Amino acid sequence: MRATARVYWRLLVAGFRRQSAYRLAALGGLVANLTFGLLKVAVLFATVRAAGGQLHGYDTAAMGTYVWISQGLLGSVNLNGRTDLAVRVKDGQVAVDFLRPVDLQGATIAAEAGASLFALVPRGLPSVLLGGLTTGLQLPQSPVSYLLGVLSLLLGIVVSAATVYLIAVAGFWLVETRGLQILYMLASGFLGGLYVPIALFPFWLRTLAAATPFPSIMMYPVDVISGLGGAGRAAGLVLAQVAWLAGVLVIGQLLTRAGRRRLEVQGG
Repeated sequence: MRATARVYWRLLVAGFRRQSAYRLAALGGLVANLTFGLLKVAVLFATVRAAGGQLHGYDTAAMGTYVWISQGLLGSVNLNGRTDLAVRVKDGQVAVDFLRPVDLQGATIAAEAGASLFALVPRGLPSVLLGGLTTGLQLPQSPVSYLLGVLSLLLGIVVSAATVYLIAVAGFWLVETRGLQILYMLASGFLGGLYVPIALFPFWLRTLAAATPFPSIMMYPVDVISGLGGAGRAAGLVLAQVAWLAGVLVIGQLLTRAGRRRLEVQGG
């Protein structure tokens, strides 16, 4: 058990180191985060003020916190649906992955999570800090809220990697998954709370969003880290993330086993 955990830990570290090679890309991502964050602040602040200073529980301070934390998460959660595994499934190289003495799903998620964690350092945290200096941040006072925030952030990263994994393994049947990736990109950004908080959705749309794993990737971590609703609501959101993670992992395992039996490489 310890040996297995050490293997996945090394895969996570390898993903972290691999992503650290793209430092200029991280800088470009930081600039993009700040630029689009300021645009979102302008639009959403105007919306809150037009509503009388309060909109579904959001004032300008809470809205600014939502904007900068969500922008900070952009480099660490996969909202575009693209992965290296999808390419390996398409060209048959995944057959080599199946020969390795590690679980394909666990190895893929560990490497993706490592790369996502690195993105927090040059892109995520600076986006939140620099953005917060311009508009201010509304953060919780309780240490428990911060602990739940870190846990929710990590869960969001893993749920993201596990959900995108499903898109990749769909390639065992579809071969070409770019259509699914585009659909995933549209759905995950909108239902995940990238553009506006889910609380601003009409009831039926909030219900639809909650029936998907996408809020667990971005909106729930944002709400938990910002302390919106208190520690009790934060604990509930973290439990929802855990439930979605368990469900997505089970589906991923089932698809991987079925896809392995279906896989054909050079007619074999």
